[in-house]
Amino acid sequence: MSDKKFDLSERLEDFAAQIILLYDKKPMSYAGDYLTKQLIRSSCSSALNYGEVLGAGTDKDKINKLRICLKELRESLRNLNIQTKAKLFSEDNLKDLKDGNDQLIRIIVTRIKNIN
Repeated sequence: MSDKKFDLSERLEDFAAQIILLYDKKPMSYAGDYLTKQLIRSSCSSALNYGEVLGAGTDKDKINKLRICLKELRESLRNLNIQTKAKLFSEDNLKDLKDGNDQLIRIIVTRIKNIN
């Protein structure tokens, strides 16, 4: 079980799945609908682009794909912050997702630095 904790592909997929499950029910407001759809796109994109990293042939290509993952994760975190500030969700409801999101950002940044 501890292997899963350190499997970045699995963690990115789990993060995207947690987002999808959280927003299983359609939001009632225009803002909620807009932010939900964008968050699902960005969280899934980070996981899908990491799959591209695993198949990248060169370090330059890996770094470019990792930067896309990083951009999408940062977008996801901003989105969660906006939803908290707009009181679409409480901080308690999103705390674990935000923490996980932040950890993933730190891991990706470290991977990028280790390639350079």
